[in-house]
Amino acid sequence: MTGASVAARARRHFDLSNLRGDLFGGLTAGVVALPLALAFGEASGAGPIAGLWGAIFVGFFAALFGGTDSQVSGPTGPMVVVFAGVYAALEGNPGLVFAAVVLAGLLQIGFGTFRLGQYIRLVPYPVVSGFMSGIGCIIIALQLSRLFGHEPESSGTIPALTAVPAAVMDPVWPALVVGSLTLAIVFYWPKALAKFVPGPICPR
Repeated sequence: MTGASVAARARRHFDLSNLRGDLFGGLTAGVVALPLALAFGEASGAGPIAGLWGAIFVGFFAALFGGTDSQVSGPTGPMVVVFAGVYAALEGNPGLVFAAVVLAGLLQIGFGTFRLGQYIRLVPYPVVSGFMSGIGCIIIALQLSRLFGHEPESSGTIPALTAVPAAVMDPVWPALVVGSLTLAIVFYWPKALAKFVPGPICPR
């Protein structure tokens, strides 16, 4: 292999034309993914350490086996809800939960090998939209009492909802101020400053 062909292959795999965007994107994804992984691990019932390890392995294998040029891999809300159901159904047995996760991964690999992903277009849009909206509502419900500085007595959506009225009536003001300030920065961070420091990085 000549030096020119090696350089050409390197240019295909290491495109430095958008280095600034890549650095900001990687930094933002890394800073956001760390607390997100801890929170999703806790919400799933497996614990924050499990969420952290899950995010690490997902990023490692996504980079190892490749993907799209703009792919960012990490924990997602829909999978947390699905995993929480699996974890509860299997009574938290680590061996069974791990086997279920591996089997789900093998099924996904099979779907990709046989190009079955295209059939998601046959699922009506209201079904997908309703599912994602429901996931968002569940995540908000799980975190609402925590915004006011109170921890639900047990895991799950119903205990989290029942804890909201008491949390609102007796807020822990330092926690509420920090949470409100974080939300304000995320939603109202000036676009001019976002070119240099993305809003999601600032609260963390």
